[in-house]
Amino acid sequence: MTRILVTGASGFIGRALVTELANAGHSVRAAMRQPADVFPRSVEVIAVSDLTRPLEWRALLKNVETVVHLAGIAHAGPEIAEQAYDRVNRLATAELASAAKATGIGQLIFMSSIRAQSGPVSTQVLRESDAPQPTDAYGRSKLAAEDAVRAAGVPFTILRPVLVYGAGVKGNFARLMELARTPWPLPLGLCRNRRSLLARQNLIDAIHVALASPRTKGETYIVADPKPLTLTEIVTALREGHGRRPRLLPVPPALIALGARAFGRAEEWQRLGGMLVADPNKLMQAGWKPAPDTRADLAALARTTSS
Repeated sequence: MTRILVTGASGFIGRALVTELANAGHSVRAAMRQPADVFPRSVEVIAVSDLTRPLEWRALLKNVETVVHLAGIAHAGPEIAEQAYDRVNRLATAELASAAKATGIGQLIFMSSIRAQSGPVSTQVLRESDAPQPTDAYGRSKLAAEDAVRAAGVPFTILRPVLVYGAGVKGNFARLMELARTPWPLPLGLCRNRRSLLARQNLIDAIHVALASPRTKGETYIVADPKPLTLTEIVTALREGHGRRPRLLPVPPALIALGARAFGRAEEWQRLGGMLVADPNKLMQAGWKPAPDTRADLAALARTTSS
């Protein structure tokens, strides 16, 4: 089995990934800022500083064959300075990739984002062949990090996930789940904008494919559940999981957008009410077999949070 370093091991994706890798028999070194007893005993837990300061990557890479780099600023927001995104997402990744090349790492799997390719809304279906057009500091830092990985000369696989959901999710999707949990009618009955989502387990399965398949080296992949859903369908599925009827009022989305702008929530509404569909076909051709029923997964997720 492989000796793997996972950075960002305590995060929403990292914690589940490390546990799966260890249970599959891999030798895992989990790098995290605040070590905790949350992993199987076979996992080697290493405390690291945050990435706002240079890190001695070579020590972490000793006796490692593969790196899964998850650490970084995970969410876009106006409260975070562009320099912080650049330092943590771009420069730290560049330093890691350089150290990985120097120490002979066999593969660096870098967790980028669909935001390296697009803003929160896209009028066309996103594919890897499209020219990247990030629209904010977060997306620009992720795209620059991708370029640094490619330039380092280390064997790599780059993953660009869309919005990931699962137990413990934070950010916009967590707020949407809270809204769906309420018994109130919601003005989302006419929100037919389609959005690609990604189950956390499907993302972890994509990492397994990248680890197992030599053909993924040197490639960049969009990662998304196969079937996008409308916002109406997303909220309906969550309410089904809570055992509730949808109770969605037929309010025109343009009126919701107007209200969101009035309350300073225009960008937040874009991330939910705008169109963003990403095509995962390239990764599926490489052997990835995601669970196909996003709607059922969302309902199951809501049921677990209700209990």
